[in-house]
Amino acid sequence: MMRVALVGPLPPPSGGMANQTLQLSRLLTGEGVQVETVQVNAPYQPDWVGHIRGLRALFRLLPYLSRLWRVFGRSDVVHLMANSGCSWHLFAAPAIWIGYLRNKPVVVNYRGGYAQDFLHRQSGIVGFSMRRAARLVVPSGFLKKVFADFSIPADILPNVVDVTRFRPPTGGNKGNPPVILVARNLEPIYDNATAIRAFSRVHQVLPDARLIIAGSGPEEITLKYLAESLGLNKAIEFTGCVDTEKMPALYARASIALNPSLVDNMPNSILEALAAGVPVVSTDVGGVPFIVEHEKTALLVSVGDDKAMAQAMLRILQDETLARNLSHAGSQAVEEYTWDKVRGPLFEIYKSLTRDSQSHMSHRAEGRAEQ
Repeated sequence: MMRVALVGPLPPPSGGMANQTLQLSRLLTGEGVQVETVQVNAPYQPDWVGHIRGLRALFRLLPYLSRLWRVFGRSDVVHLMANSGCSWHLFAAPAIWIGYLRNKPVVVNYRGGYAQDFLHRQSGIVGFSMRRAARLVVPSGFLKKVFADFSIPADILPNVVDVTRFRPPTGGNKGNPPVILVARNLEPIYDNATAIRAFSRVHQVLPDARLIIAGSGPEEITLKYLAESLGLNKAIEFTGCVDTEKMPALYARASIALNPSLVDNMPNSILEALAAGVPVVSTDVGGVPFIVEHEKTALLVSVGDDKAMAQAMLRILQDETLARNLSHAGSQAVEEYTWDKVRGPLFEIYKSLTRDSQSHMSHRAEGRAEQ
């Protein structure tokens, strides 16, 4: 039985990387793999430590390093979910080095939207650690190109979406008021403010339209104030954090899935919308154009352009043929991101690395015997 150490965040809170870590653990376990997860966002022990800066980092880091050492010792391969900034330095780099010291192959699964800026500033130190990793995999051609620009080779391993959780629409929403769904957290990077301004334009044309913002975050009060100032209190629903299991029900209500983010790589919300057969309007940032095609599987607009965003949504809401074509094409395109497609390449990576690791350990043992 293969033993995989999976390092990454877990819900709560729900988010792209946390959801992918949880899903990968379940999928690997379903394939008979023995998975041990090392959670990078484990709760503070004791709870009060979380309110003290500096001390809380120490209280999280030391148990994290100890668990890495123990879990890696009984694993065949390490699968590390990595991101930019402080997360890289605090969690990813230590995992790479402990894997190196433990003679365990580390697959770095990088998925940070800020990769280009991060590498521009710190490619030297990132590359220094990456040379101790066995393989770098990224979810899109966008990130592969970003790393190639800094002479760091990467393979593409897409995000996985469980299409069986979603059911494309069968006309059940026809005749109901249009519903626009934004499934991003309330953080500056996701630019929910532009989504609200764009919805205001749509609402002027279609007064019965509704906007659902599914997520939580530090901008909640600011965004609610913006909605109130635009007279949209009764037209916008802030759901707060939504469990992964409840998201299909929201997509089933949606006429459009809107992604207004400023920076992105391979957003799960777009993949889920495609799987649910919901037409997508998104900003054309980062890796988004690598997973959807403008006018074919989605409508793409420029960052921060609420007028263009509103026009794209109105096109879909007022043109049933366009909406139907986008829904059908999106449902077909998302098949490339199912576990059936990703399983084979991922296991080939694991198997090749464990073979290389076993061969390396054998050579080292022979060398010691000769001495």
